[in-house]
Amino acid sequence: MQERPWLAHYPEGVPETISIDRFQSVAQMFDETVEQYGGLPSFSCMGVSITYAELGEKVAAMRSFFVHTLGLQPGDRVALMMPNCLQYPVCIFAALQAGLTVVNVNPLYTPRELKHQLNDAGVKAIVLLENFAVTLQAVQSEVSVQHIVLSELGDMLPTLKRYLVNAVVRYVKKLVPAHHVTGHRLRDALQTPVDESTRHVCGHDDIAFLQYTGGTTGLSKGAMLTHANMLANLEQAAVWLQAAGIRPGAEKILTPLPLYHIFALTANCLAFMRQGAQIVLVPNARDLPALIKTMRTEKVSVMTAVNTLYNALLNAPGFSELDHSALRVCLSGGMSTQAVVAERWKQSTGVTLVEAYGLTETSPAVCINPLDLSDFNGSVGLPLPSTEVCVRDLDGKTLAQGEIGELCVRGPQVMRGYWNRPEETSKCLDAEGWFHTGDIAQMDEKGYVRIVDRLKDMIVVSGFNVYPNEVEDIAVGCEGVIEVGAIGVADERTGEAVRLIVVAQDPAPSAEQVIAHCREHLTPYKVPKQIVFADELPKTNVGKILRRELRDQHGD
Repeated sequence: MQERPWLAHYPEGVPETISIDRFQSVAQMFDETVEQYGGLPSFSCMGVSITYAELGEKVAAMRSFFVHTLGLQPGDRVALMMPNCLQYPVCIFAALQAGLTVVNVNPLYTPRELKHQLNDAGVKAIVLLENFAVTLQAVQSEVSVQHIVLSELGDMLPTLKRYLVNAVVRYVKKLVPAHHVTGHRLRDALQTPVDESTRHVCGHDDIAFLQYTGGTTGLSKGAMLTHANMLANLEQAAVWLQAAGIRPGAEKILTPLPLYHIFALTANCLAFMRQGAQIVLVPNARDLPALIKTMRTEKVSVMTAVNTLYNALLNAPGFSELDHSALRVCLSGGMSTQAVVAERWKQSTGVTLVEAYGLTETSPAVCINPLDLSDFNGSVGLPLPSTEVCVRDLDGKTLAQGEIGELCVRGPQVMRGYWNRPEETSKCLDAEGWFHTGDIAQMDEKGYVRIVDRLKDMIVVSGFNVYPNEVEDIAVGCEGVIEVGAIGVADERTGEAVRLIVVAQDPAPSAEQVIAHCREHLTPYKVPKQIVFADELPKTNVGKILRRELRDQHGD
């Protein structure tokens, strides 16, 4: 039997296993949450909040619209293409109550990417912010979509603020390109008379989300996340949060990461919603002045973000003047958290960055550190209840504690497979239910997991493995360096060499200074041979470095 050393080191009150029998679907969980916390604020955006009871009413109207007006049937796929705004969670829960499958779409997709996802998922209806209608227009005649629902950013704000926000977006910031897309209006949809017969009772095996992977190494694939997968991850999160003293109905969680990404979708929109928290939605996390203003006014107690956003805030004007006295938990995931960023964050806010690990294919959470961690420890924590992990070599042999290999995961949160891609599924999900993550990791004697890097991003110098994350973690500690990205380039003598792309402050350190700093902390073969300065690094909208684009831009 698989050894589970982590069980002996769980926080007090965390069980070894969880059960998902309490709910048959995410929609049923939502209904209970609305009933339990009806009078409390649920989601807020741009200074406006709605209670859980109001959220439930709007969800019921939108559900009735999906079924009666659009004629959607259980199992149909509905795409949501919006930034964080109040209408987003309304559409998510309305679709789930109607038995539909939610397909979250990145609003910054190109027409090519949008066409692929809509057709691959067989989407019948799409709800999108009008800002992105021009992208749909470019491929409208080539996709399977039968129904279009258009929304404006301020659609769920009070009348005066709605007019003001929509006017600024359209006429001042000019963020709504001219288009010819027509369809239903979301504001009208929310006036649909509620019909309780439009509810559909889903089961554990029904697909709740087709959650597409980033596609940074090719065409994106839709991970089939069932209601059972999502409920399992939510229950795993619930016992972890409760053991850490998260206060039901009393937390306020900052949500700068987009809800279309699995991290914010599960952690913020679902897990903290189940705790009756107020979820503060940030439409554009890249607008740092607006984000800092939100943090100043909202006094959040919990925050989730990725390393690059924490780093950007630390370097943003005005952040150091914020009052962080209400802030209790800062969760970091989605990419490797750099030690220097965690150290600076603790110095600035007094709060430890707690790192977690997950993937789209695992709904997403696999491992998490205790939320009351006193200091950043460089690991992604312990496997969650009912979760098994092991580290294997390339031949599939399970390695001993401390050895480095590919991380494999088995548990109730692991996806059913990739939508209509049995061959791709078989490459990463074996017959015993183990999901092969493609991440290089090691586990210590207590069961704490440390992610070393992505298998495909490894650089081989003179036969030695060099992991970009390690080089970047050291290089970003050089004075004057803001962020870095490491890639491998061809080298006649060593096969590959490390090239470091650096975004620096003004005045910038010299290439020699960066190399000298790395030489102090890295074995010689890991030290970057070449330094390239750039204005920015290519990233996803969530903030992950796009290594393929980094290689395309700065490789040979």
